[in-house]
Amino acid sequence: MPLFNKKPFSLLEPPKDLDSKEKVFQIRFTKEIFRDYQEYLKRLNLYRQRVWTCKMSGKSNLTFEEALVSEHNSMEKAQNLPTGLMAYVLRMTQYSTLGLHDLINKIYACLLEEVFEGIELHAKKDGSAVPCKIMKIFYSDGTKMCEVGWIRRDKTLINTSVVKAADLFYRRAPVSRNTLKIFIRDSTTQTTPWVIHENLAKKYGIPMDPPKDLMHKKGRKRKENGTIEDGRKKMKKDEGDAHVPIKYPIDDLLVRPNADDPALSKRPPLATDFRVPRGCVGDLLMVWDFCSSFGRVLNLSPFPLTDMENAICHKESNVLLVEIHAAMFHLLIKDKGDYFSVLQHKKRKLKVSLVTWAEYLCDFLEMTKIEELSSNIATVRRGYYGLIDTDMKLKILRELVEEAIKTSAIREILIERVDQKQALNATKRESTRKDKEEQNLNTEIAMNNEENQTDAVQDGNESVDEPARGKEEKDKSNVSRSKTEGKRHLVWHLETEIEKLSIRSSPLGKDRHYNRYWFFRREGRLFVESADSREWGYYSTKEELDALMGSLNVKGIRERALKRQLEKYYNKISNTLEKRTKEIVNKMLLEEGVLRRSTRVRAQPKDNPSMAFLKYVNKWKDN
Repeated sequence: MPLFNKKPFSLLEPPKDLDSKEKVFQIRFTKEIFRDYQEYLKRLNLYRQRVWTCKMSGKSNLTFEEALVSEHNSMEKAQNLPTGLMAYVLRMTQYSTLGLHDLINKIYACLLEEVFEGIELHAKKDGSAVPCKIMKIFYSDGTKMCEVGWIRRDKTLINTSVVKAADLFYRRAPVSRNTLKIFIRDSTTQTTPWVIHENLAKKYGIPMDPPKDLMHKKGRKRKENGTIEDGRKKMKKDEGDAHVPIKYPIDDLLVRPNADDPALSKRPPLATDFRVPRGCVGDLLMVWDFCSSFGRVLNLSPFPLTDMENAICHKESNVLLVEIHAAMFHLLIKDKGDYFSVLQHKKRKLKVSLVTWAEYLCDFLEMTKIEELSSNIATVRRGYYGLIDTDMKLKILRELVEEAIKTSAIREILIERVDQKQALNATKRESTRKDKEEQNLNTEIAMNNEENQTDAVQDGNESVDEPARGKEEKDKSNVSRSKTEGKRHLVWHLETEIEKLSIRSSPLGKDRHYNRYWFFRREGRLFVESADSREWGYYSTKEELDALMGSLNVKGIRERALKRQLEKYYNKISNTLEKRTKEIVNKMLLEEGVLRRSTRVRAQPKDNPSMAFLKYVNKWKDN
């Protein structure tokens, strides 16, 4: 049942003496019945307010119905765990005295070191990492072995093999921390210690009797309570409303301002001057980021986000959008998957041109079998692609990207980047380890030198030339400083290379209202996505970034984490924002200069900055 302002909420009982012929008002999703229409409206309005929290996932700022759906989805996701995994998690949970956060971290770490029947992971085959599914686990001569089925691109299993369990590895964890949290909450009846439901214990053969050491602790606590509990209650009663100090950080929505808190600056308003509908900005960013990240594979040269936004909103087909679609189609054709089969069935040429691209788009829309998308086939076929609604154009492109991600070319790039990133991280860790060892060694040497100098002074043998010693120490200091700068440059270089190999863009963090903050290194804006993904805005100046950071309350868990990330990438973000601001100012000055020189000649449409996308040339096109 959803929580109201983070507290349990009870539904109303049905009215007494209800006649079967009596006209009443019923709320659809709670089945509550009301005789009075005003009471019905009052309760319905309460359910429509964004004050509800999903009990399973902890998501807040939801309506009652959204929280119900979230709970249902969370429970479904948690119950879809493989049986072996479920039993393992329940055994580790039963009678554990850890807090929820620590328990989840412990189970999560252990799962990465274990293998279970029904789990999908990877193994080396013919020199490359191939996905597989564990069919059976057995032991041979004391060695843990696994019978695995190799997974094809269409998710079907082909021939099986027997491999050592030690040779299997996870590309990602078999289950997320959030799913573990939901599953543990749904499977237990109490905490400290955690006790799972009796029916689950019987089903998976988990003992219900508490361990002896736990019983001993309980007995000792009960005995102590018998002697001092009354005194403790009396002290609490005497203290009245004594203030209990709060340990920060806590959930952001529970933070209350104190008189001694540092003043927070006012959060700057978001710019929302998007040309596409605000609910579609996420799709726009996803498609643009994919094209920018995998441009070499797509043979598609980079282009600014604003150009793509203007091209999407243009009421005629244009070269930029045509090139994006054509690049996607060529990738799908090279993969020789479902789309390739459709084209072969229709006996189409396997070369998309600027003239025939609409036919290939119609073939793709037919293949998707998504009614919302395929309803536009007639419009595209008649040559009126530009008249399709902007949100529908973005949905088509999003579907194309989702198909492109499944291709072997993209998957190979992803695997290669993962391997390179792991190698760079290993180099960075090794460099950090050597630095620490060198620092410790230098500290020991310095301490020994100080002791030797002290001994020399005490023995009266101080005969070292002071100027010579000063020069020697200065030389050592310069060498040390040079080494330190070199190490810093190496770390900076490694971090830069690791960032370039990032597989996907992730939000920097969330604020107190669960709004997500996104930064893309190729775009000079800091984007903000609402909790329900329906609203978007952005910050575009360094002053706005500073004001945003000054408005974050570090007493809250989410805003503290967000502020740390913004501080970590502050120089990079602020430099990018300033660079974009300068470019805009220079462009405006240039346009003003052109207007001053000649007011008689009207500017051509393509010279307008908003029409720059019409000049796009794909320099990486595979001719």
